[in-house]
Amino acid sequence: MAGLIKRGKKYYMVWREGGKQKRRSLETESYQIAKQKKQQFESKMTAGHSSCLPTKTPLAQILDKYVDYITAKKTPKSVQNDVYYLRGMFGTICPKLEITSLKRNQEAKRKKVPTESGDGRKNMPRIEAKSLEEITTAQISEFVTEIVRIKGYAPKTANHYIKILRRLFNWAMEEGGVKLAEDKNPANKVRLYKEKASDITFLTKKQIAEQLEVLEENIQYQTMAAVLIYAGLRREELLWLTISDVDLNAGQNGMIRVRAKTVQDESWYPKTGVNRAVPISKALRAYLKNYKVRPSIGNWYFPSPKGKRYNPDNFSSDLKRLQDKKSLKWSCLDFRHTFGSQLAKAGQSLYKISKLMGNSPEICRKHYAALMPEEMFDVVEFDTPPVHLKYSVRSGKSA
Repeated sequence: MAGLIKRGKKYYMVWREGGKQKRRSLETESYQIAKQKKQQFESKMTAGHSSCLPTKTPLAQILDKYVDYITAKKTPKSVQNDVYYLRGMFGTICPKLEITSLKRNQEAKRKKVPTESGDGRKNMPRIEAKSLEEITTAQISEFVTEIVRIKGYAPKTANHYIKILRRLFNWAMEEGGVKLAEDKNPANKVRLYKEKASDITFLTKKQIAEQLEVLEENIQYQTMAAVLIYAGLRREELLWLTISDVDLNAGQNGMIRVRAKTVQDESWYPKTGVNRAVPISKALRAYLKNYKVRPSIGNWYFPSPKGKRYNPDNFSSDLKRLQDKKSLKWSCLDFRHTFGSQLAKAGQSLYKISKLMGNSPEICRKHYAALMPEEMFDVVEFDTPPVHLKYSVRSGKSA
């Protein structure tokens, strides 16, 4: 009736129910224990009391285990982001969702939320339940509706809550030992909000020259802006560059390597978890050759004024002060979008742009497809034998 399979070190039980194959972790590395659990399962099914009945798992317990799971699978920043949303849904009901005073202030600043309440979100609607199995589709839908109505969250943010819940329930059913009624994920039935196409801003070629000229009094900031504009790096990717990551002797004009690293016991990973290399253009090479790296603890390519790794928020604030003096509004994200936008306008493929920027082709299509030049329209033409139409499209008469 049921079988055993081994994935990694743990055993799983597989069986068919309602024409569909089911799988459940037995939470053991012992074949004998797995075999006993399988026999117990088969006995209950035979007696008409199968283990397909819903389990009852304390919500705090499953959330703690889930945070452990994503911590092992995702980058620290992604984990921090998911924990933020989980805490928003359930509050600090388990140790892994608690937040220290220091982190609370940092998070409040990053997310622009008040700090009066215990976790920085006063009067936030919650999903109230003692066990994960109690949570229903209606409860999730009501929660999402409330955060949109009360907090004014955008459709994209509301959808993010829904997607995180979907992942939580999927993991709980597949690997967390949770059995839900009818074996269905309640978050899957919650409809996603329709998101508006996001508007991006980027610099024209004239504005690029203006921006870099404004920063010429500070060579480091000028070079940092040039890297963002001409290499399309994210802000954190820029600030985590070490001297060995920038190689002016590689390839034609040099190469910037965006890669995971550990510096002074602190680890960092690219946003997508994938390393990449970005060729240095002729324009960018001129700025890099003119730039002299200052000594720093950690050999950072762009160290902070104190000779350490530059804090992202501090860098943005420092850059903004320089921009405000010259009445310029461009940000690090605008600089990065300039790279993708200018490549799209030059007719480069979205696939190539996505590889250079460390994005998926779908994300690049969303941002830059509308910028493809009119000169690209002729690529849809190709030679075929002449077509002889039998009827005129307009008159319906023989052509």
